[in-house]
Amino acid sequence: QVQLVESGGGLVQPGGSLRLSCAASGSIFSINAMGWYRQAPGKERELVAAITSGCSTNYGDSVKGRFTISRDNAKNTVYLQMNSLKTEDTAVYYCNARVSTGWVSHDYWGQGTQVTVSS
Repeated sequence: QVQLVESGGGLVQPGGSLRLSCAASGSIFSINAMGWYRQAPGKERELVAAITSGCSTNYGDSVKGRFTISRDNAKNTVYLQMNSLKTEDTAVYYCNARVSTGWVSHDYWGQGTQVTVSS
């Protein structure tokens, strides 16, 4: 099993920056990829960024050029650096870890951290 704990959310003004952290524990060796998703009120959960065990990355169209995902293997932690924040970035951000074996995949989720962008 995998446990995920997010931190770093808060209130920031438009144009500001935040860095989110997600610490993984448990069956860490089995994780194939990790990522960040977000969900705003009245909207569906969407991909923000993802990173594989080989350090390839994928970003949602709305955050490309502004957000950067990275991984610290020694600390079993994934980070999301968010720059040039906009009001539409306001959402609950969830950390995700995916365990994949053949055709079967299982996703683990953190409890979420609130990011609010407002003046």
